[in-house]
Amino acid sequence: MNADAGADSARIDKWLWAARFFKSRSLAQEAVAGGKIRLNGERPKPAKEVRAGDRLEIRIGQFSWQIEVLSISDRRGPAPVAATLYRESDESRAARALLSERLRAEASVNPFKGRPTKRDRRQLEELHRDGPDGED
Repeated sequence: MNADAGADSARIDKWLWAARFFKSRSLAQEAVAGGKIRLNGERPKPAKEVRAGDRLEIRIGQFSWQIEVLSISDRRGPAPVAATLYRESDESRAARALLSERLRAEASVNPFKGRPTKRDRRQLEELHRDGPDGED
């Protein structure tokens, strides 16, 4: 997983896969082609070369990473080694933590799993009728 000897660039889809942002190269290719990846502020093609010092913005679902490429590899290895390929900005890390916390809080507000039972439905209707404060 070390930076390949003599390699100063790699395909962006290979690098994203090696850095463990995607489980497969085909998923990385689809993300790049779908506009989920920005390279130095521009929308690249999957074969675009990425070099050390480049800035990437990666969107996967609701989460977003702003990273700087530190080294190049087109081989996938262990996650701790893959994390050395890039450096994430502090703002990006804080935004992801905040979003994760908010999503966790939203999940705890609706404790019902799957289709609500008749009792659950009545409780939901009562909650919506009374409002969030429990007052009419």
